[in-house]
Amino acid sequence: MQGDKRDNRGWSYLGTLIILLILWKGLSVLIAHPALPSPEVVLASLINSAHELSRHAAVSLLRVVYALLLAFSLAFPAGILSREDTVDRLISPLIYLLYPIPHIVLLPLYILLFGIGDFSRVALIATILFFQIAVTTRDAARQVSEYYIYSIKSLGASKLDVYRYVIIPAAMPKIITALRISVGTAVAVLFFAESFATNTGLGYVILDSWSRADYEIMYAAIAAMALLGFSLYIILEIAERRICRWM
Repeated sequence: MQGDKRDNRGWSYLGTLIILLILWKGLSVLIAHPALPSPEVVLASLINSAHELSRHAAVSLLRVVYALLLAFSLAFPAGILSREDTVDRLISPLIYLLYPIPHIVLLPLYILLFGIGDFSRVALIATILFFQIAVTTRDAARQVSEYYIYSIKSLGASKLDVYRYVIIPAAMPKIITALRISVGTAVAVLFFAESFATNTGLGYVILDSWSRADYEIMYAAIAAMALLGFSLYIILEIAERRICRWM
């Protein structure tokens, strides 16, 4: 039954993609402007420049993955341990005071502090993702019913067992959902981070080709960035099915 659902979902994805390509083709014919090349022209450009784009895509992928790992390694324990009132009194004020700040404007500051290398861009993306993951993890951990905890404690479980067998598994579906949402945010911030003081990454290629009016390469780079985000999203969805099998 699950296999049938996945097959149907795959066909729905394919059908949606075909509809989008048809709409794209229709708009390109209707507008008839170099700024909107047809899908087949962009595909040819993507294939012809595959070697160069793959190099930039690899750089972008590493930046996103490093940022996700850094953000998760900090946000997961901060959010899970916020179930403890003593920890929550320390972490919650920081989250709620700093979360509304538009963190994307911190890129110039990070470049001043960490230089123009990759770390400043990874740190910016990780800063933004940290709050998304931490808030969701905190809420998920604090919403676990006390009855589940009383049940396992009645069997002699320690506090570590409570976190390992109850709180973390119960919160994990929402945490992975937060990670999936963070992928879209990471790719969006990546474009901004790679548009400033760098000559590598898909964001750089998009802005550089736009400035040179090379629209075919620009759209090819946009398509590559979309594929990057889509691939990470699918990987996390597969991970969710394996980790949260009871769902």
